[in-house]
Amino acid sequence: MNRFMSMEEAIGLINDGDTIWINSFASIASPVELNTALTRRFRETGHPNHLEVYSAFSFSDWKPDSEIEGYICEGAVDRVVIGFFGSIRRTAQAIMDNKLEGYNLPSGVISHMIRAAAQGAHFLFTKTGLHLFVDPRIGQYKLNERSTRDLVHLAEINGEEGLIYDIPKVKAALLKASYADPRGNISFQNEGASIDALSVAQACHRNGGKVIVQVVRVLNQPLPPRQVNVPAALVDAIVVVPEQKQLTNIEGYYDFICGKYVPRGLVLKACREVIRQVVGATSRRNDLHRAIAKRAFKEIKKEQVVNIGIGIPELIAEEVLDRGLLEEVHLSVETGHTGGFPLGGQGFGASIGPDTMMDMARQFDFYEGGGLDVCFIGALEADKTGNVNGHYAPGKLSGIGGFANVSQTTKKVVFCFTFTAGGIEGTLKDGVVTITKEGRFSKFVDKVRGLSFSVQNAYANGQEVMYITERCVFRLTEHGLKLTEVAPGIDVQTQVLDLLPFQVDVADELAVMDVT
Repeated sequence: MNRFMSMEEAIGLINDGDTIWINSFASIASPVELNTALTRRFRETGHPNHLEVYSAFSFSDWKPDSEIEGYICEGAVDRVVIGFFGSIRRTAQAIMDNKLEGYNLPSGVISHMIRAAAQGAHFLFTKTGLHLFVDPRIGQYKLNERSTRDLVHLAEINGEEGLIYDIPKVKAALLKASYADPRGNISFQNEGASIDALSVAQACHRNGGKVIVQVVRVLNQPLPPRQVNVPAALVDAIVVVPEQKQLTNIEGYYDFICGKYVPRGLVLKACREVIRQVVGATSRRNDLHRAIAKRAFKEIKKEQVVNIGIGIPELIAEEVLDRGLLEEVHLSVETGHTGGFPLGGQGFGASIGPDTMMDMARQFDFYEGGGLDVCFIGALEADKTGNVNGHYAPGKLSGIGGFANVSQTTKKVVFCFTFTAGGIEGTLKDGVVTITKEGRFSKFVDKVRGLSFSVQNAYANGQEVMYITERCVFRLTEHGLKLTEVAPGIDVQTQVLDLLPFQVDVADELAVMDVT
């Protein structure tokens, strides 16, 4: 079987009505050229059409006019089911404009769905998402008026309540890898992660579909078996793309992104001199964000397994690095990396010098099983009961990503966000926080608009929950939020209590919030 072919031949294997699964995590392992070629073919021929697209995270290049999404937004696709929309802006806008069906499910659930599909399952039963926006009793996973399909169902098995997620029949798989050997075995050796490549290929092959892979080159010698991520037996088409990038938004390949060992002393150098230049990991962070990170860092103990989320939590990883504790804790991200230094910004999901790089579904196994000691995640809103919205804002479609999978069972959940938003400004100097300009609106609300984290689950799971802002700290109690700490330089009455839209319990003795 000749698996090596031109881009046009490979894309020609996709038929009208196919369900396509795209193996990608934002900038990592994104099959940019395959998606762009699919756009080109649709514009030229009108085919393939009536497609359905699944992706556990997203697969674009963060550009608002991305050609990668052209076929999705210009009529080839009827519906998408995706975990995160932050890097696929054209698709997000098309959904908000009601031009195609859009559904948002937790990334970890979608990851587990494709693994179950490889086993021949037609549905996935899990507690993840229970009492959250995807719960059919809430139904916020349907993103517009066109999105009427019931993809999630309430169920009870052996007396335990959970959710059933429908699994699609995948007929085409798009993968981006590093190398193919002469037989067609595939290696992700120089990629930032393999995501769920093997499960995607297995599921597609089982259904008689077409597994299409783009690689930077073909090796002269067979790959050692342990370096094969996807065996040739599962691969239908291989396209050589010499110009493909390691991450969609940077030029070149870097050893420290693809998991090759980096001495801890050189991690700092790599971060400062390379990553901030090409990824912009911390370019938009300010003093107030750093105050949050400095306080949050103090919730980490040595040898703990920690998840670092996107946004302000990225700075907590920097605190670990700057304080020389990278060897003492185990930082992790959803892509399957544990250890090393997780990148932020548009490089989120990659890590410098991780100890391990596993399939994403296995990482989510660990997360959903309650294996994490502590997680740090952002928040758009928190309400008086302690519920959190981390994914929904009017006029902007971001998607839940791994938020629900990470936060639903972790022993300690730490939300990191500014007290107000919309222009807040301030300084941090010598451990004192000064608010020079207040934001236009509070992030504390009577009721969150999207339910990403439920205190009902937190109480049931015995979780410790904290809400850290630049000026104060709240903890979740059986009565809701309780103010426990206030930063030096902050007036508790005028700059905290008077700005809350609800009454809150206050500790008898407020602790001083340590932001040094």
